[in-house]
Amino acid sequence: MIEEIYIAPSRGADQFQLSIAELVQGKGIIGDRNFDKSNWPGQNITFIEIEEIESFNRAFNRSIKSSSTRRNIITRGIRLNELVGKTFIIGECRFRGIELCEPCSILGEILETPSMKKHEAIRAFVKKGGLRADVLSSGTICVNMEITQEAL
Repeated sequence: MIEEIYIAPSRGADQFQLSIAELVQGKGIIGDRNFDKSNWPGQNITFIEIEEIESFNRAFNRSIKSSSTRRNIITRGIRLNELVGKTFIIGECRFRGIELCEPCSILGEILETPSMKKHEAIRAFVKKGGLRADVLSSGTICVNMEITQEAL
């Protein structure tokens, strides 16, 4: 299920939360920094599991916000790693999971504290940083929509 939706108007800009997002096939979320960029597959949209953020917070006695991860879609109840190479559906939109969205140095900088170095924060999200996907069909998605894998 979709827990939260975020976009940022430009690289490094603060993310802001949406309850509804308009997606365009092959381009991503209207208004997002990566909209209509196609430098590499999977640049359209990113997902992360709220369970991984909650696990990080418990393990390191932190209280990071889901927006701190810089991902577009925060999910609950679905294993995103299992969607690599698969087609999945949210409402009227179809997606193709391209690759894991491994943590970058920007995430490390955001999560760094005096007691947690940048590389430690990055390492905490390796293989847990979410999913990069391509938008295969245009439409609207909103909070509380279910995510289902397309039948073979």
